[in-house]
Amino acid sequence: MNKIINTTRAQESTNAIERLYITMRHLFNRGFYKPMGVSGETLRNALLQLRPEIYGSVGEEKSELNGLTYVLERLPEGIEQCRYINLTSDEGYGESHFKAIIPAKRRRDCYRIDEDQMNIVITRGRSDIYDILTHLTFLFIESEKICKRVLIEDTKKTIRDWTKLETALESDELSQAELEVALSYTANILGRSFVEVKAMHQVFATKENPEKFLRTIYWMGKLAIEEETLGDKRIITFSPVLRERLGHHIHGDLWALTIKETLEQNGILHRPIHIISANMHSVMNSLFAKKALAKEYPNSKDSLEIYEDLSKSKNDKLRAKVTAYAKKNGMISLNDTSGTNIDVQIFDSAKFGDKACCFDLPEGLKDDEKPVIFVMDYAFGEQAYETIDELLKPYQKGTTKEFLNIESVSIMGKAGILEGGKGDIMIATAHIFEGTADNYPFKNELSAADFEGHGLKVLEGTMVTVLGTSLQNKNILQFFKDSTWGVIGLEMEGVHYQKAIQAASKIRKSIKEDVKVRYAYYASDNPLETGSTLASGGLGTTGVKPTYLITNKILEQLFNL
Repeated sequence: MNKIINTTRAQESTNAIERLYITMRHLFNRGFYKPMGVSGETLRNALLQLRPEIYGSVGEEKSELNGLTYVLERLPEGIEQCRYINLTSDEGYGESHFKAIIPAKRRRDCYRIDEDQMNIVITRGRSDIYDILTHLTFLFIESEKICKRVLIEDTKKTIRDWTKLETALESDELSQAELEVALSYTANILGRSFVEVKAMHQVFATKENPEKFLRTIYWMGKLAIEEETLGDKRIITFSPVLRERLGHHIHGDLWALTIKETLEQNGILHRPIHIISANMHSVMNSLFAKKALAKEYPNSKDSLEIYEDLSKSKNDKLRAKVTAYAKKNGMISLNDTSGTNIDVQIFDSAKFGDKACCFDLPEGLKDDEKPVIFVMDYAFGEQAYETIDELLKPYQKGTTKEFLNIESVSIMGKAGILEGGKGDIMIATAHIFEGTADNYPFKNELSAADFEGHGLKVLEGTMVTVLGTSLQNKNILQFFKDSTWGVIGLEMEGVHYQKAIQAASKIRKSIKEDVKVRYAYYASDNPLETGSTLASGGLGTTGVKPTYLITNKILEQLFNL
């Protein structure tokens, strides 16, 4: 008797992710696809089966508004108006008359070539392509919903609400009454309430484009309708140069070479080097802010007030003062020119002025024994492997190789937490790579005990490195949490960092085998809780406390040597 085997929702979701990525890689190798064609349908169906938490009600008939906001913040402005989207390598557009369009929440250069075409420059590897294609697939699903709601079946005519919205947008400026009438039409088109649509209109509105939300919905619907009625197909292409260059570490190699040349020029290439992957403010502020702003904050010794104030956009002068103080005391800033979009700060502790730093080194150290702290901005997904792998290689000068003296690699990142809330802390003991059999256990120099007594929840355990944060759903994450993997959180870079570190230390022998590693994350969201995903908004000042607790603990260990 045959036993009927039922697949779980988690298994179905895992299969959907696998189909998405296999299809994306196939389409990339092919060089183009039509999002509403057969190939695009495979992506759309897989995404609809997966129903990621961040995309909310994407699988329902009504339009998903929070997910739309999240996606458009990560795609170039005006992309909803473009029938042709071309993903390219860095092919010289920065030296042309085209003006770069940089999305609000993703560091990528984009160029509007003409009224119908948008070029998106890929310099951060496959993760960037997966991210873009996932967001575009969501956008096409939502545009198709609009088309189905406004196009009268078996005709090429549209419903009255669409015609009225189109007429309203012919005006450059709408009165309050006209706006609310237009929002009423839009609410019906989207299958959402008037109050929901009005709130979203305020979220989208800018001084230059107060009706941005209405125009976005209009263009999404317009292109879908024209494809359905006129056959004007939307097409996504991948440039030949991008397909040729991808995976060859071109940008990571340039980035690492610039850094090694800078270390050599400053005579610190062979000093003990501690790498920290973090943002471009927390290490600098932890080292110098309390000393640099002693007059402004005389009682800030054990307070987070100074860091909270430095994080506020209005305090440019305070930030500039700390930066100037840091540069006076040995900080070197390198703005990226390689295309990685990863800026760098190098702190030479031998050049710290007397009592200028908030941390003290052990007495009796010679200058050539004093550490160099190398801070790199956040990498994106697989880019973490490309950059660290190149950085840990020896510095090739002619026929000679000069090895770097890497003492430690510390990673401070944002991650989704599976039991807790925004701002809580996760300490990794291993990374597992979603969708593969790869797992990376390691000895973490940090532990949960280091962060107790600060009023935050601290978890210690396995982290899962995901293929893309926008593809996660509750079923898969619940499985990771409840199974013997005992996963505490999810992020996108951990496996890639550790893969590069282990290759350099245990296989290539380009760095010492007992190099110290530290991984600590603070929670940006909890994808298992409805309303707590990344689409629900940023951390605000909630992230200040865990950021500086982690940064200070890393620096304490570095200065204790």
